[in-house]
Amino acid sequence: MKNMLTIISNALCRITGRNVGAQTVSEGARVVVSRSFADFTPQATFDIKKCDVHRLEEGPPLKAELTREQGLQYYHIMQTVRRMELKADQLYKQKIIRGFCHLYDGQEACAAGIEAAINPSDHLITAYRAHGYTYTRGVPIKEILAELTGRKGGVAKGKGGSMHMYAPHFYGGNGIVGAQVPLGAGIALACQYQGNNQVCVSLYGDGAANQGQIFEAFNMAALWKLPCIFICENNKYGMGTSVERASASTDYYKRGDYIPGIRVDGMDVLCVREATKFAADHCRAGKGPIVMELQTYRYHGHSMSDPGVSYRTREEIQEVRSKSDPITMLKERMLGNNMASIEEFKEIDVAIRKEVEEAAQFATSDPEPPLEELCNHIFSNDVPLEVRGAHRWSSLKSVS
Repeated sequence: MKNMLTIISNALCRITGRNVGAQTVSEGARVVVSRSFADFTPQATFDIKKCDVHRLEEGPPLKAELTREQGLQYYHIMQTVRRMELKADQLYKQKIIRGFCHLYDGQEACAAGIEAAINPSDHLITAYRAHGYTYTRGVPIKEILAELTGRKGGVAKGKGGSMHMYAPHFYGGNGIVGAQVPLGAGIALACQYQGNNQVCVSLYGDGAANQGQIFEAFNMAALWKLPCIFICENNKYGMGTSVERASASTDYYKRGDYIPGIRVDGMDVLCVREATKFAADHCRAGKGPIVMELQTYRYHGHSMSDPGVSYRTREEIQEVRSKSDPITMLKERMLGNNMASIEEFKEIDVAIRKEVEEAAQFATSDPEPPLEELCNHIFSNDVPLEVRGAHRWSSLKSVS
């Protein structure tokens, strides 16, 4: 945040013709900057789309307050995720990133809105489209890209790749379709058992929504009133199959049956934030789990091996980009209410591009993990142990 405010200050000073030094700022520049900031609207209230509700007397509010600082923060987060994913696309096409790679561009409002509504001490687990959540949970861009390229400086030390990234209170990144949902219920059980007033956000996609293990997790969570927010990120296609062809009922927010549910505009960061706050309050009040459906859209195909245009048209993708893009929507709101300037956004964009480029340089120059570290971290806080190699003459050591 401090760096972001510095960037914004520099942008304002350039607009006014003032120069800001690396260490010192002239008194005149200070006055100009303060006046420029004072010219902006510090806070505004916006109408947001009404959520559809299931087994609830009322849903999230229809208005959302946004401060200037929050707006710039959300913009910075979403634009960073967008640029990071576009860089991953480039590195994949250059064959620097290999294997599975599922990109998140288009869905940025989901990750940014959820993180804005929960506490850092709350828990989150998701499927394999995990880069955005890895970033919002606090992992630097360079560690994410280095993990994608399989380098030692990656968040999982180069051994996890695209689908397996972790951080404190973030449990991945899971490659088996739907398997993270019962794990999320288990994390919520631990929260309840410890009495720490924390919640677990357990995410899955519309393609996983018909998995039996999800309904088993729903049942246990409802029986034990677990503080779990089950979130279906409905991006309209499970791999290359539209939701209408895959699901007899596409009302995913009602799938919990006996569990309350809400359907949310997942392209609006304020809608997602307010709905997640509502859901978290529901769980913390001891009312048990809740199901959320975020209606969103991915711009890329299912993964990098999917061109994404054999089951939908380019015109459909472009229409979503032009009418519902989450970053553009927030930017236009702030500009329309005099909460920021075009120059500020350009300054933030330039800084993000620079940071992503530097992260990519690190991700392509950092060394790969050595063979002797292959079996490390099998167990946590355990004594070193011998691990059998690919044949009986080779052995490796695992160090926690």
